[in-house]
Amino acid sequence: MARAATTTDAFNAVAEPRRRQILDLLALGERPVNDLVDRLDLAQPLVSKHLRVLREVGLVDVRDSGRQRLYRLNAAPLKSVHDWVKAFERSWEERFAALDDVLEELKAEESSDDEHD
Repeated sequence: MARAATTTDAFNAVAEPRRRQILDLLALGERPVNDLVDRLDLAQPLVSKHLRVLREVGLVDVRDSGRQRLYRLNAAPLKSVHDWVKAFERSWEERFAALDDVLEELKAEESSDDEHD
């Protein structure tokens, strides 16, 4: 099956680490592009390219405020990503529970060894 373009859905858009960083920053509040450029230490054209992709899939909204364009997160399209990841939550919980059991066993063995010394 052919891979969808990054501009067609939230899954492909958030697959790129820099776009996830932009979303992380926008989750903290609305920001102008220059602030994103400074915080990410990236060239402005690259940040603008990522913002365009995020806007095209609906993850970012933009508004003009005087001479600035302010970007803000629109998290609604992330629901499909959340719903998909949630399907794996039970598996992760089972693995973490098993890891907790192993750690408890190791602690018990270490404590037993300390008592015998």
